[in-house]
Amino acid sequence: MTFTDLQRAELTKPLSSAHVRKPSGSFGPKGDYLEGWHVINELNRVFGFDGWSYTVDLSRDALVEGKDSKGNPQWQAAYTCVCTLKVGDVTRQDVGFGSGFAKAIGDAIEGATKEATTDALKRCARTFGNIFGLALYDKARTNVEEPMLETTQRLLDGINACETLLALKAWLRDNKPATDALSDADYKCVTDTYNTRKVEVEAMDRSAA
Repeated sequence: MTFTDLQRAELTKPLSSAHVRKPSGSFGPKGDYLEGWHVINELNRVFGFDGWSYTVDLSRDALVEGKDSKGNPQWQAAYTCVCTLKVGDVTRQDVGFGSGFAKAIGDAIEGATKEATTDALKRCARTFGNIFGLALYDKARTNVEEPMLETTQRLLDGINACETLLALKAWLRDNKPATDALSDADYKCVTDTYNTRKVEVEAMDRSAA
């Protein structure tokens, strides 16, 4: 499989800190993490709704009846999940773990299997780059950046709205002062997006000819 220029541009982007969540409570992630729905949304956005798929293999590690902190009956379940993620011809595999605690045995199993599956899928997805959570494994957080300024987002939206080379040139002429005033990181993001959009528009022009 050959990724498109637009996909490659997305895969090399840093992770926005706006998507990073902090751990809370006694259970769940022990460090900063991305929510499962966000990772799935990013897979759809970058690779397309029909561009990726995954399978899971669940195994039970434990299922016991115990007691909660107040001495009430409680089922405790633990599952391991091996996830296989496919993007075109590229296959990635990783393992996740989940635990569940509930009064009803079914609820404990459901909680453990869902957590294990989500954990495994996220671990597979991280191998595709920073935007899927790989950046969080770097203690220096080199590839985690603060959310873009409203001005930067407006410029990006304007670039992506251009459908001809003439429109792109007009955008560049009208927005050069605003672009030059951006921070180094945002300036690079805008120029990279411009160059990527230029390649896309040129390809559209050739196919229409």
